[in-house]
Amino acid sequence: MASQVPKAQTMKHVLPNGLLEAARLTKSGRLTEATAAIQRMLARQAAPGDANPQARHGPPTIDGTVEAAETEPARAHAQDRGRSPFPEALRGFLEQIGQGGLQLPGDRAVHPTGVPQPAAMPDDAKFLALTFSNQAGSRPYKLYVPSGYHGQPVPLVVMLHGCTQSPDDFAAGTRMNEAAEQRTCLVAYPGQTSSANMQKCWNWFNEADQQRDVGEPSLIAGITREVMRNYAVDPRRVYVAGLSAGGAAAAVLGDAYPDLYAAIGVHSGLACGAARDMPSAFTAMQRGGAPQQTRGARSRVVPAIVFHGDRDTTVNPRNGDAVVEQSAQGAALGVSTEDGQVVGGHAYRRIRRMDAAGKTLIELWVVHGAAHAWFGGSSAGTYTDPRGPDATTETLRFFLEHPHPAP
Repeated sequence: MASQVPKAQTMKHVLPNGLLEAARLTKSGRLTEATAAIQRMLARQAAPGDANPQARHGPPTIDGTVEAAETEPARAHAQDRGRSPFPEALRGFLEQIGQGGLQLPGDRAVHPTGVPQPAAMPDDAKFLALTFSNQAGSRPYKLYVPSGYHGQPVPLVVMLHGCTQSPDDFAAGTRMNEAAEQRTCLVAYPGQTSSANMQKCWNWFNEADQQRDVGEPSLIAGITREVMRNYAVDPRRVYVAGLSAGGAAAAVLGDAYPDLYAAIGVHSGLACGAARDMPSAFTAMQRGGAPQQTRGARSRVVPAIVFHGDRDTTVNPRNGDAVVEQSAQGAALGVSTEDGQVVGGHAYRRIRRMDAAGKTLIELWVVHGAAHAWFGGSSAGTYTDPRGPDATTETLRFFLEHPHPAP
């Protein structure tokens, strides 16, 4: 990769034709054909004696080019790692198209420039910029402290952004700070770094980032615990939610830390263990990933609220069903269904799973005609669909209805 050799020795190349073809097919919703294009490209790359000039390429950049290192040390480094650098181009490509962030030649950028800003805060509220470090690395995070916090025990909500987003962007788009101000909750927004993932996606598809006390789960849980140490947090009311890659990471956190998080929110995401590497991530996103048997020390059903648009071509809606299945853990739960309609917006179906006492443990909101975006969000942030339903209000409502039985 370009970062592993002197900058003076790097240059730009156009994305391989196979990736460009796959990108165009994906952006038009033709995912089966996009997968076939990638498979053909990989087959050519794997053929004996194939002198593939793209094998020197690193991950694509946002403008549809890749940084290439024209040096023997870079190629030797890839061989030492036991793989060609070429799959890294596929990795970077998928990280971008997975959130619509790949800009093809001639495309206009779909994301606003600059840093989205959350709405104005009350005078006594704070939105702090902080950093957490442990053996797995370091991550920035933002922390919203509502004006009503005066040292009393309050809930904590951890919000995990999607690819190409940031804590400020996610706060602006979801308006979770405004909701937390009304309910007097702390809100932490961990931030993924481009050094950890070129498109700032949480690495939910890496097996090493799906386990307790290692990798990214340890960083997010570490941020959670740091806030709990520094503020009066009710340990029974600690929650985690996310969008897309952040939603998949929230599912990982619910699996790895059922003792820490009372409930989870997964918006347009995937179940924990739906993928173990980049190729299986592409398959899971396209076709739906089967939930893996939990590896966490679960002694209970972790309550979950799940949102998914039935016209989501980035993450197949089947993944929402998989999150529900994983959360239920095989428990015999009753089912209740209701239909609704947002005035001037989307129709939806809410499917509730209830225990024997009639308490709702899992909610699945299937939003009709909706694509890959945070429902009910603000256009001040990216990947939002203001036509509802209001995922922020419903997520916070669900969370506060589900305190941890034994933190």
